[in-house]
Amino acid sequence: MGEGSAKEQLLGAVIEHFTVDGLGDQSLRAIAAAVGTSHRMLIYHFGSKDGLLVEVVRAVEARTLAQFSAIGGLEGATADTVVRQMWAHVADPALADFERLFFALYGRALQGDERFGPLLGQNIEAWLEANVALGAAQDIPAALTRRHARLGMAVVRGLLLDLLATGDRAGVDAALEVFARGYVDGWWEDEPAGAATGASHRAS
Repeated sequence: MGEGSAKEQLLGAVIEHFTVDGLGDQSLRAIAAAVGTSHRMLIYHFGSKDGLLVEVVRAVEARTLAQFSAIGGLEGATADTVVRQMWAHVADPALADFERLFFALYGRALQGDERFGPLLGQNIEAWLEANVALGAAQDIPAALTRRHARLGMAVVRGLLLDLLATGDRAGVDAALEVFARGYVDGWWEDEPAGAATGASHRAS
């Protein structure tokens, strides 16, 4: 068994442990004991507890991206249906602890903590690429796919943060439905030529 596969198996065990027992405020030793290894092995593979948590976030995000691609690839899936199904996935209470961890580490990265810096650009670009691919599959014009990709990511993340902060599932579901309905019957259009210029002139 190579080092990479051993690391992946260990990471999978940690994620499974967190899924069942929650993240809590566990020490590296406690995490190691829970998954049947030593804290030395966790340090060997991940460097530190922070390094382990970054890898946990990345792995869960990768699984979510794979689910997103699977939903988008379903035969006959419309853009609004994909939006609703993806929201149902990310808003699953079973993922809440991981999403709190994501936002916590993301906030530390924004504050300049270099240990979490890779979560910024890499994470955004991965989600944009996935959303661009979905937009192309839904026949959204190529010139607009990245714009809609960024919009979709911002809406879902904003509503997810709202849900974690308030617990108002009915309220955020209703807001998501407004966004999803915007894609019914292939609604999308670019700004008319010169619209941005006109707006800037009116504001000046």
